[in-house]
Amino acid sequence: MKKVLLICTLVLITFGLFAQDQGGFVPTNNASAYTYEGSRSNVEKLKINTYIWGQVLRPGLYIVPDDTNLLTLLSLAGGPNENAKLTKIRIVRPTIDGDRIIWINMKKYMETGDEKMIPVMQPGDTVIVSGTIFYAFSRAADFLSKAAIALSVYSVITRL
Repeated sequence: MKKVLLICTLVLITFGLFAQDQGGFVPTNNASAYTYEGSRSNVEKLKINTYIWGQVLRPGLYIVPDDTNLLTLLSLAGGPNENAKLTKIRIVRPTIDGDRIIWINMKKYMETGDEKMIPVMQPGDTVIVSGTIFYAFSRAADFLSKAAIALSVYSVITRL
């Protein structure tokens, strides 16, 4: 009985160690890529759906004015976090011919201040801010340490 209880505890601990947050959002399916915001100073304003994923403080769906650029979208998402790789930000842009990938080097922009390097967002754009090599290494090390703990507990239980 003691052994069964320990095995059940091991299973629960293992699931707790490897559990991940599956929270997220369900995007709306608008018939149009644009949403009418109204008129401001006799200029009609439209909004677009854009997405930002990865190493930013608040990833998700953002409904922004149609003249929003990448820098503004990153700022709305809380900016890149400490694990962000700013030299290779990817924009996946849907087109009639399929998705187009645009690579942006924000680090170079910060060094030069050249606004031509910052694209204006388009409807359905998905911005992906990848993590650095150190981030990938730390994730792998974290997984391996949890696996080692699970194996140690299993080893202790099988010796009983």
